Amino acid sequence: MISERDDSQPEYNAFEDAFSSMDDGMSLGQPEPRASGAEAALERAIKEQARKEARQILVDAQAQVERIRGQGQARADAEREAILRRAHEEDQTLRSHATAAARLGAHTLKLKRRELLLERVFDAVRQQMASAPDWPDYEQILHRLLREAVHSLGTSEALVLRADERTRQLLDEGTLANLAQELGVRLYIGAPLLQGTGIVLETPDGHRRYDNTLEHRLARMREALRTPVYHILMGGEP
Repeated sequence: MISERDDSQPEYNAFEDAFSSMDDGMSLGQPEPRASGAEAALERAIKEQARKEARQILVDAQAQVERIRGQGQARADAEREAILRRAHEEDQTLRSHATAAARLGAHTLKLKRRELLLERVFDAVRQQMASAPDWPDYEQILHRLLREAVHSLGTSEALVLRADERTRQLLDEGTLANLAQELGVRLYIGAPLLQGTGIVLETPDGHRRYDNTLEHRLARMREALRTPVYHILMGGEP
């Protein structure tokens, strides 16, 4: 039962004022005929019942207001939780992306360093190729280079042999004749190579050519050598 006026509840106040006016109108104004005791008791009972119903209406109205407010708060709480949950999910996504990007960046940097290291190694080997004619077994290496080139071209035609100046000095007429007889081809010395160490074999018309210089062989073998060379550089087994 509500006994005090609450200015924060306009619904309650308006109803209370209306009821008070109705109550006052029933007791003020023009005098009414004097009622008997039974009629006065009935009138009081009716007024009391009206007051009870009015107050119950106010209680129900207030309860409904509170229920609506509670529902609104529940919705607000639910929205707040949803916003926080989305923020947390976005934060986790950003963190995950950042971690993945960091790992990718580290992996990319590692690959770049690996490539630089491998490039330095292969570059050092290429620089040593120029001194290959001074190696004690270079003549045997030269014969093997020539055999590989002939077999790769797969022809019994006449072939033009080109070589760098220092390699040409090892290819005298007797050596060429012996190699030609062994391989079943005719060999002719062509123009000297301006780059590379070793030999290049080609048909007289230049349509078919096989570069078997040491530098070109290293380039062909680079992919196959990449992994074992890197393992050696890292202190492992090839």
